[in-house]
Amino acid sequence: MSKQETVKYTIRQDGMVTEEVIGATGKECLKATEGVEEELGNVMNRDYLPSFYQELDFQGYVEEFTHDSEGC
Repeated sequence: MSKQETVKYTIRQDGMVTEEVIGATGKECLKATEGVEEELGNVMNRDYLPSFYQELDFQGYVEEFTHDSEGC
């Protein structure tokens, strides 16, 4: 099942363009906007929404540690 990503562009009267990616997590938002950003010019500022810090398919692992309580 594919999910929908939406990019919202706002162009201010002074020509400044802002963009907001909706429906993407992690670095997917950067991939969704990189082509337009290259065409528009320099990125002045980048603010990340909380969804940027979420990973869609987290491949975690578990490490087990032993601890000898003697000698602490």
